[in-house]
Amino acid sequence: MSFFPSRYAVLKAYVRLFLGMSFLVRGAFLIWDFQETNTGFRSLIWTFLIGFVFDVATLSFFVVPYLVYLVFFPSKWYGTLVDRVITYIGFFLGTVILLFSFFGEITFWDEFHRRYNFIAVDYLIYTYEVVQNIHESYPLPLLIGILLILVFIIFWILIKARVFHRTFAAKTKFRQRMASAVPWVSVMLIAVFLLGNKQAEWSGNRYNNELSKAGIYSFFAAFRNNELSYPEFYWTVDREKAFTRVKGELADGSSFVEPNRDAILRTVVPRDSVARDHKPNVIFICIESLSGSFLKSFGNQKGITPVLDSLANEGLFFTNLFATGTRTVRGMEAITLSIPPTPGRSIVKRLDNTGLFTIGEVFRKQGYSRTFFYGGDGYFDNMNSFFGGNGFDIVDRGRGYLLDKNIRTQRTNINDDEVTFENAWGVCDADIYKKVLKEADLAYATDKPFFDFVMTTSNHKPYTYPEGKIDIPSGTGRDGAVKYTDFAIGEFLREAKERPWFHNTIFVIMSDHCASSAGRWELDVQNYRIPAWIVNLPDIKPQQITTQCSQIDMFPTLFGALGWEYSSNLFGRDVLEMNPEEGRAFIGNYRKLGLLKGYSLLVLGDQKNAKNYIWDASDNSLKSIPMDQSFLERTASWYQVADELYTRGGLKLQD
Repeated sequence: MSFFPSRYAVLKAYVRLFLGMSFLVRGAFLIWDFQETNTGFRSLIWTFLIGFVFDVATLSFFVVPYLVYLVFFPSKWYGTLVDRVITYIGFFLGTVILLFSFFGEITFWDEFHRRYNFIAVDYLIYTYEVVQNIHESYPLPLLIGILLILVFIIFWILIKARVFHRTFAAKTKFRQRMASAVPWVSVMLIAVFLLGNKQAEWSGNRYNNELSKAGIYSFFAAFRNNELSYPEFYWTVDREKAFTRVKGELADGSSFVEPNRDAILRTVVPRDSVARDHKPNVIFICIESLSGSFLKSFGNQKGITPVLDSLANEGLFFTNLFATGTRTVRGMEAITLSIPPTPGRSIVKRLDNTGLFTIGEVFRKQGYSRTFFYGGDGYFDNMNSFFGGNGFDIVDRGRGYLLDKNIRTQRTNINDDEVTFENAWGVCDADIYKKVLKEADLAYATDKPFFDFVMTTSNHKPYTYPEGKIDIPSGTGRDGAVKYTDFAIGEFLREAKERPWFHNTIFVIMSDHCASSAGRWELDVQNYRIPAWIVNLPDIKPQQITTQCSQIDMFPTLFGALGWEYSSNLFGRDVLEMNPEEGRAFIGNYRKLGLLKGYSLLVLGDQKNAKNYIWDASDNSLKSIPMDQSFLERTASWYQVADELYTRGGLKLQD
């Protein structure tokens, strides 16, 4: 029996094209990140062998629908106009999808150094921002033209090779067609029921694992699995012990509202050494993708952050702080909810994410107004629904999307006459800061303290910004975007100093995540390290905070510095009250959950497994060490309690 009888000539050509293109893309990614990949002979053989298995599995989903046509289309109609039209159109669409998906993989790898994952699935929802970003980052008309030319060349080669002719002139009988289809159907069934993306993760090197995957297969795997049940997929401990452990670490002199209940709601009492009940305005600036490695304070010698470097001597400067995740919505989750990362998608993007206890609730009870500022359309990544549904007013560059009718907050648009520069992700940082100043002036007139959460966008691909502001041309790379981001903050602070509300306003500045989280390890620790500042804080001398801490600790630290007594359902702690040996940080991605304590890292995986490492900061490597059972139970307790409180409504506001 021939695996590809003459009627299957076009199918055979498509199989060769798919496998050949996939091999080339995998090879290109290997060369792209050759230094990060384990390139030992056995590792490379295994990488490409597993990759081939996933390629064939992916290919089966393309092949089987066409096989249905080939098997059941009557042989007496071979070569008719209907047969030719269906074959040509089908092959054209299949080839366009193939080439476009591989082009998409290249752009995705350029940004994340990963195969498609749940981020790519999310991007399908926000087509405007994504298409605009691609258009501004790449010569799209040229690339589309090249794609169509490649399709034409492929057609020309197959016509010259008489591939279509053999398909149309075939005399293959039904029994032979059916027998040749069985292997492909079997492969597809195996792919559906027995094969999973986790089986491509055979190596301790993350790059080898990503290379072993197939992009299209990874995309649909992420589509099916972008939320994970913690108790179903992760290592757990006894529920009572988990809550006891977490509550013990959160006590800090606080009194729990219901000590015998599995809950963390408590009353936080201010320390005696601070002035009580100070209520300044607070402007929080969440900087897009600002890695600590961009700052001179962290060893960068390019001089691209002079303003932020100068702030290191003007307030509290956190030098050992880590982001909880790798995306903006993960940073927003950590900052607003003060919670370790839960598996799957961020709470910001989940359905039941309103009416939660956030830092905004603490400000509300202190008499503050609360406003979320975003230079793009807050519909993106569900930001408006999350912030609006948790009591924040919204200021954004909306394009007509309305807030949910049940959200009772005010929305203000950034008007065209307030915009000097705009790209796919929104207005430039200078424009959003001008809007913040304008709204702060209005809030000041009401004689009510305000809390502003400002999300910037300029330090994001395509790295474009107004020309003439800095000495690096717009759109030339990340360094320019970082330098413009720094410049815009400097201009904002200078203008703010001229306002009557400045002397009574605290500025908190922190990144949402690093510029890149990709690396060879399960969790690349250094790629979670971000800077943070609290500036203009009264009665506290400038100092560097070297205690290891997390994004979730920033606002509990601020509340402590202000001397507030407040109800808290937050997981973060006041870093100024922590002994250095108590320091720890939560880091993770949508599947891996880690607890970093000093140089020890415990990583929980979604197959109820766990690994213990020592982090070598000199080369950002991880060395596997024997499991520390106590550390494992501590790590699992934090994540288990966080997940349970969210999923069971324990983080909801109390009536």
